[in-house]
Amino acid sequence: MNSTVTSTWSTDAQRWQALSQRDPDADGAFFYGVKTTGVFCRPSCASRQPRRENVDFFASADAARAAGFRDCKRCQPGRLPREIEIVNRACAALDADPQQRLTLAQLSDAVHVSPFHLQRLFKRVVGVSPRQYQAAQRGAALREALQRGSDVTRAAVDAGFGSPSRMYETTSTELGMAPSAYRRKGAGLTVRFACAPTALGLVLVAATSKGICKIGFSDDADTLIDELRDEFTNAELIEDTTQLAPFIGQVQAYLHGTQHRLELPLDIATTAFRQRVWDALRRIPYGETRSYSEIASAVGSPRAVRAVASACASNPVALAIPCHRVVQKGGALAGYRWGLPRKAALLDAEAQQTGIESAASPASVDATAKPSANDVTRSGKVPHTDASSKLDHAA
Repeated sequence: MNSTVTSTWSTDAQRWQALSQRDPDADGAFFYGVKTTGVFCRPSCASRQPRRENVDFFASADAARAAGFRDCKRCQPGRLPREIEIVNRACAALDADPQQRLTLAQLSDAVHVSPFHLQRLFKRVVGVSPRQYQAAQRGAALREALQRGSDVTRAAVDAGFGSPSRMYETTSTELGMAPSAYRRKGAGLTVRFACAPTALGLVLVAATSKGICKIGFSDDADTLIDELRDEFTNAELIEDTTQLAPFIGQVQAYLHGTQHRLELPLDIATTAFRQRVWDALRRIPYGETRSYSEIASAVGSPRAVRAVASACASNPVALAIPCHRVVQKGGALAGYRWGLPRKAALLDAEAQQTGIESAASPASVDATAKPSANDVTRSGKVPHTDASSKLDHAA
């Protein structure tokens, strides 16, 4: 959050003034609870103004709930309906001309809210700032041009970069490699990889000098390596068990429940929308699930359910981006890049660790799916005969 925004309502006196004025710009900066009703609200709530002595202020909705207050049914402080509408308009303005660089002031004028309020809302809903969103758009346009075979200079102009030098200064994190290397599908790039047995079968972890570019599961090492080779056709692939061992160790710890989040440097390239989806997936708490429609709403595109599913399917780094925590609206399991049985086993293991009822129970598996070697057994486990195919739930 911008430090100026934080300082605007840093004292109770300033917060009370914002509450008294029902200032919409203060929404999200703080919440207030009314002791006489046990309800907490947004500063802009249209309900009758309480007495000052009956009001407590909170930095977050969770803090208000922890203090014993419940959500106001009128302003619904735990939800983001109005904020999502504002962010949708902002995204539409940015999407209208990806080559145009809008300043925060210009964008705020377009959606009729203050720059500070827009910056805070956009970051909270989308997961990145408007500036980062525009940069990701340019990166996506650059990737598409390079994939079509355009030369680097032409691709830079088409993507909205002022010059090739400007492009090289800003695209390393967006492409995960130099633009010329991306155009050549990794030519000149070194990718180190290693395979290892896990409770979910074989895992392949691959990394460039900047971070992890792939984590995948299969029952066959050759299949994993062939897939890696297809993605980095012209890169130099080097098997390096020693260098990848610490990363594989984190995967093992995660699968055994002793680590609930993979802290790995990632080197992955994607579109702006997919990045928003992946950021939303990483915010799903360990042991919990969300529906595709809930993720679509969380990224400000409630109708883009299929696009969310596509973003989940394209996730190149299993576990690091926990796409296995996304299920159908009714709770049924459907779709996982590394096999539905693994998805069921992961959810079951996380549920056992947190004491939450598993979404991978037999009744939740899509009953329309045809039985195959990739189906989930009635125990919700990966149907392998080898003992290592089942997750070890011991902490």
